[in-house]
Amino acid sequence: MNGELVNEPKKNIKMMQGNVACAEAAVAAGCTFFAGYPITPSTEIAEVLSYRLPEVGGNFIQMEDEIAAMGAVVGASLGGAKSMTATSGPGFSLKQENLGFAVMAEIPCVIVNVMRGGPSTGLPTHAAQADVMQARWGTHGDHPIIALSPTSVTETYTMTIRAFNLAEKYRIPVILLTDELVGHLTERIEIPDPSEYEVIDRLKPTVSPEEYLPYENDESMVPAMANFGEGYRYHVTGLVHDETGFPTNDSDKAAEMLARLNEKVEKYRDDIVEVEEVHVDDEMETLIIAYGSSARSGNRAMITAREEGHKVGMLVLKTIWPFPEKEIVDAMRNAKRIIVPELNLGQIAHEVEWATNRRIPIIKINRINGESIKPSEIHKVIMQG
Repeated sequence: MNGELVNEPKKNIKMMQGNVACAEAAVAAGCTFFAGYPITPSTEIAEVLSYRLPEVGGNFIQMEDEIAAMGAVVGASLGGAKSMTATSGPGFSLKQENLGFAVMAEIPCVIVNVMRGGPSTGLPTHAAQADVMQARWGTHGDHPIIALSPTSVTETYTMTIRAFNLAEKYRIPVILLTDELVGHLTERIEIPDPSEYEVIDRLKPTVSPEEYLPYENDESMVPAMANFGEGYRYHVTGLVHDETGFPTNDSDKAAEMLARLNEKVEKYRDDIVEVEEVHVDDEMETLIIAYGSSARSGNRAMITAREEGHKVGMLVLKTIWPFPEKEIVDAMRNAKRIIVPELNLGQIAHEVEWATNRRIPIIKINRINGESIKPSEIHKVIMQG
């Protein structure tokens, strides 16, 4: 370089907590509204957004409870704001009715659940991964949902942005399933430049208010969404409705509407589902399938076992719902067994059993006392093979 100085782009590197990264990423994704109620271990998200959102022209409101918070998020999204709430187990339970409303009315929003031990108030300051089935089936009826699960502070940042993008792109609530360990973990993160990631906004109508159908069933299966206050007046309801948004008891229209609601996620599953394969090849004998904080322990156990000459690979589930059964079947290939570590009694292991049709042994490693699964525990199971 002949002694000349080269001006390289300055990297934005920080030590950051997972919950703080979630809040900062929400702002980066264009979030302008947050409603919530303090609850361990998610409160830092609300604390950060209480001052960050006003700085960017957004709004923060602490509601009287989690039910009202979810309702406020729905209303703000209808008004055009990218909206988010954050909670943990008991609060997530309270959000389910209005979450179902958002699903039925196809209202984009992001719900962060920093999982902790339960049931009920359970272990407020300890980690768990026992809300994965609640994320899928917490609200009633046959309904679609998207749920993502980060394993690190960096992934918390990138997945929060992705959660907003998927919500806006497909008009659907998206759940970010993190947990106490990831939420309260502090580690090095390189904040990406805005030019390095995409921010997606909801599709707006291109027709006049008189011609607009808020729930039009076209080939895309994702109707354009007009914001309230922009001259488009339409009906919003939790009842089964026709393309105009008004309730209907017509069985054919009900079937058509509910089918589209569910099928749109399947139509775009390849864009939604994300996994990470690590050392997954034809020689692999043991496959670890993990997500969230448990994937960190799984990764360390895999590295140790491979250093000892064992053929171990790993599949990290970054998308939990829709469930990545196709990716699991592809990853297992010639594996002789699957190990599933998780901080519950086997909720995802059950889904893995279903996806693989139990063609090979599936070994569960479970923990429900609020403590993490140690890499040594997973390594011990690997050695028993």
